[in-house]
Amino acid sequence: MYKDTFFEKKHLINCGGKLLDLSIPRVMGILNITPDSFYDGGKYQNEIAITKRVKKIYEEGADIIDVGACSTRPGAIEISTNEEWLRLSKALEIIRALYSDVIISVDTFRSEIAKKAVTEFGTSIINDVSAGNADPKMFETIAALQVPYIIMHMQGNPHTMQLKPHYKDIINEIIGFLAKKSEELKKLGVNDIIADPGFGFGKTIEQNYQLLNHLSSLEILDLPILAGISRKSMIYKELNILPEEALLGTTILNTLALERGTDILRVHDVKEAKQTIQLYLKTREEGKNYLQQLSD
Repeated sequence: MYKDTFFEKKHLINCGGKLLDLSIPRVMGILNITPDSFYDGGKYQNEIAITKRVKKIYEEGADIIDVGACSTRPGAIEISTNEEWLRLSKALEIIRALYSDVIISVDTFRSEIAKKAVTEFGTSIINDVSAGNADPKMFETIAALQVPYIIMHMQGNPHTMQLKPHYKDIINEIIGFLAKKSEELKKLGVNDIIADPGFGFGKTIEQNYQLLNHLSSLEILDLPILAGISRKSMIYKELNILPEEALLGTTILNTLALERGTDILRVHDVKEAKQTIQLYLKTREEGKNYLQQLSD
């Protein structure tokens, strides 16, 4: 009997009263308003550039806009909370003026920023690369705010994570980390938790591909899975190209991530990700129909 766990997924997350159905994969478009992000750092530093980028993300069909104001690339310099909020609030004002109902995710590891983003601008999701490790008040803040929360696995921190990362069993260690964090959150009453295995965060190129190959193992968590592979070094360093040339590689690896159970693709290139999902779903639908015919 044919069984397709992909089509059995029933995850719904409550984004400020708007239910986002993850029974089909969704696209999170990236807006980095940092001067030093690895791919698009410095591109979106003024109102005109930010407005143009937001319109592009929205018009190409992103389900979520993910805004980051503090770079977490390897070796990134940590800015002050005030500087992060100054950058972030400017972008959030622009987004809300353009699209009042769009689902916004804020990429921050600081509880103070998370609280302001939700209460002042109606941010729907908090995306924390540290999964609460960087700020001991983050979990209780998320519980009080009652917003979906993305927990990411990272070995070390942005300053140390790429200094010879080592694992005895990378898959089980990531699953164990995410399971522990999600249980802590559930005990605090957090209902909507999304798991991000953290491609490129404390992992070598080889470890990233090992993780991708076994990504379906994360389904044991029974949480929506987010994959952030877009234009990362696991693509451009492996192919000996620039990040600007890594769109094709991103599309290929996003397809593999979808095949292994990913629910949200976090990307720089929204249109291409939406097309990837459309073709992937068509393939899965036809495959399901064919196998059902064989079993009838």
